[in-house]
Amino acid sequence: MNVRAFNSKHHTRLQQGSPVPSTENEDLQRLLAKSANSPKESELILRQQAKAKAQSGDYTGAIAILTTLIDRNPTSAAEYNNRGLIYFQSGQMDQAIADYNTALQLNPQLESVYNNRANYYAAIGQLKEAIADYEMALDLNPGHIRAWINQGITFREMGQYERAIENFDFALRLGQLRGNIYAERGRTYHLRGDWNCAIADYQRALTQLAPQGDASRSLRLQVENWMNQMLKPLSA
Repeated sequence: MNVRAFNSKHHTRLQQGSPVPSTENEDLQRLLAKSANSPKESELILRQQAKAKAQSGDYTGAIAILTTLIDRNPTSAAEYNNRGLIYFQSGQMDQAIADYNTALQLNPQLESVYNNRANYYAAIGQLKEAIADYEMALDLNPGHIRAWINQGITFREMGQYERAIENFDFALRLGQLRGNIYAERGRTYHLRGDWNCAIADYQRALTQLAPQGDASRSLRLQVENWMNQMLKPLSA
């Protein structure tokens, strides 16, 4: 379950849960009845329904389904991580951190939980703790692109622009989420006062980001706003 949440002043941090394949829009009870003899299949259906509810903004419904999954699998770190994501997205911060901590107690090697817990720390202003958790995620998986991006954003918030740019430079080598990376690196150049580099990255970001999709559309609008902030003094 991938959820892009945490909208803050100038950025969107990236979160990560367990992957959930899409399904056709069928009635939940009918799907569960069809899979009654296969617990794994019924659990997959429940995860798919939880994802659909979260994406539609029905956080209460998503949490209820994920709680059912936890009741069935009380030692599953992934289920706690997924519920923690939804708690975080719905602003229930105490419940989110409790689920992340439980997930790490169950599986301290799950890098996605460190990334998500770091996002929690960043959201409440504990930036050093966030950096440490992103570092744990990267120690476990050096190719965890979300952690590279999120840690770069956090370095930027701390005023450590060079370290932020180093993160974004490395993330670009991984070949994914290039629109996000160019946007965040551009913002870092912007704040550092390197306007030529910032404009170039903003333009690259707009080229990379698809015009469709809520997440891409939101980031495109943010990049356009940043560009307008930069160019406005020149036209005054």
